[in-house]
Amino acid sequence: MTTISPKEPIRDKSEPIVKIVQLRKSFGDVEVLKSVDLDVYPGQVVVILGRSGSGKSTMLRCINHLEKPTSGAVMVNGEVVGYRVKGEKLHELRPNEIARQRAATGMVFQSFNLFPHLTVLENLLEAPRKVLGRPESEVRKEAMDLLTSVGLAEKAGFYPSTLSGGQQQRVAIARALVMKPSVMLFDEPTSALDPELVGEVLEVMKQLARSGMTMIVVTHEIGFARSVADEVVFMADGRVAEQGPPSQVIDNPQAEATKTFLRSLNERRDAPAA
Repeated sequence: MTTISPKEPIRDKSEPIVKIVQLRKSFGDVEVLKSVDLDVYPGQVVVILGRSGSGKSTMLRCINHLEKPTSGAVMVNGEVVGYRVKGEKLHELRPNEIARQRAATGMVFQSFNLFPHLTVLENLLEAPRKVLGRPESEVRKEAMDLLTSVGLAEKAGFYPSTLSGGQQQRVAIARALVMKPSVMLFDEPTSALDPELVGEVLEVMKQLARSGMTMIVVTHEIGFARSVADEVVFMADGRVAEQGPPSQVIDNPQAEATKTFLRSLNERRDAPAA
């Protein structure tokens, strides 16, 4: 597997590439996000931890406007995501404008979401052609280079159903990268994988982190968080309960919710197999 190279030099780190301001999100009467604030700077790897239902994935989906915030705002590259600012009001963008804006945030889901009727290479070519209007001849080499970087160049003509879960997830990562995003979002990318396939996906993500890509990763992989993250954010009940470097949040947590969560993970890991 070759090394993934950054698409461009890391930007000035003085300004956040992703800025979340007083973000709230409700589904009916249930408030899932409760005034979340978070800054992510260029080149940072931020890992989001928390129990199921704590708001982690909803926050991630608000970053690329797969979910519309109830209030507050998300900014990527200095632009409010999903809206145009006119005076003191926000006006939602048209779907094609949102699609082009969303290209700045590559998203990798836990369930791969590859197009089953397209080959691996065709999966990579689809969005650059349809969303960015780039000619296939121009994108093809970049797509093949990315498949090489994730160790799957020989699978370019295969259909997703013929690949293992780990291979499909690596294709999904390459598909997101071919759009040349400013930031990569990972929503529990290894949770649907068999244990023996987790390592190959995490290795690609580690390469991506080393390349300087800005990454926000929702995961329960504590080892990955400890070795790769610049910042760990622990969420509980729709809020940021604790935030800091791995040495603080993972190895010396202060919030009781963080301590309880990490203790439960350790107990699960140490439990004898059935």
